Amino acid sequence: MVSEYLKQNTADFHNAAEKFFSSDKIFSKTFTLSDYKKMINSNYLMLLNSEDKIFSILSKNFSEKLRLDLRMKLPLIEKDIESLNLKNQNATHNLEFANEQEALGALYVIEGSTLGGNVIAKQLSKTENFDHVSFNFFGCYKENTGMMWKDFKEILDTQVSEENYQDALSGAKKLYTFLLNVN
Repeated sequence: MVSEYLKQNTADFHNAAEKFFSSDKIFSKTFTLSDYKKMINSNYLMLLNSEDKIFSILSKNFSEKLRLDLRMKLPLIEKDIESLNLKNQNATHNLEFANEQEALGALYVIEGSTLGGNVIAKQLSKTENFDHVSFNFFGCYKENTGMMWKDFKEILDTQVSEENYQDALSGAKKLYTFLLNVN
């Protein structure tokens, strides 16, 4: 299954992202609003430079199966950018995906961040100084987070054949590399 292949082969990137964003501080309740702003800004830049490209390369078949209209996150994180008084920016990076499988690999990273983001939102909402934070991006699916992730993985696993695993991995690595280097 491609979802397991991606999980295993992007584990180092996932761990690097957790370290980069000081995620360990979330559970020790030492994560600051400044840390959160860094996390939101980086994810905003990632989405700003990738979401439209990913969605436009996916065929109508994938758009309908994945219900991409429900998976758009850029408008949600823009609300977070505004509420945190961060500066909106323009897409400035040439992030490209060669094919549909690369786009799906990149979407795997975004959907995975939503899964983890739900945990982040729940934990930070119990942390001092986060009372006024709305968590539009990280809380986007609310109680449907598990179902949305399960649906995404099922479609990915049934639609991406083994000969395309490497392309999916390439897309995931491109997006993780971008996330870890953009600022």
